[in-house]
Amino acid sequence: MSTGKEQLDAEDDFVAAESDEATEAPLEVAKTNLSKRRTIDNLLEERRLRKQLADYDFDL
Repeated sequence: MSTGKEQLDAEDDFVAAESDEATEAPLEVAKTNLSKRRTIDNLLEERRLRKQLADYDFDL
């Protein structure tokens, strides 16, 4: 575990690429992740509703 007093080596020669691909890639990933999250949320909602329906007492 780090105590915070240790010297960490940093690479000073890192240069970010300034291209169209570099700016579009995070947007595509974010859209894909959002799409996956919505799909998961919809499946969980459907499962919850099915459980409520299965637990519902039809013989009132």
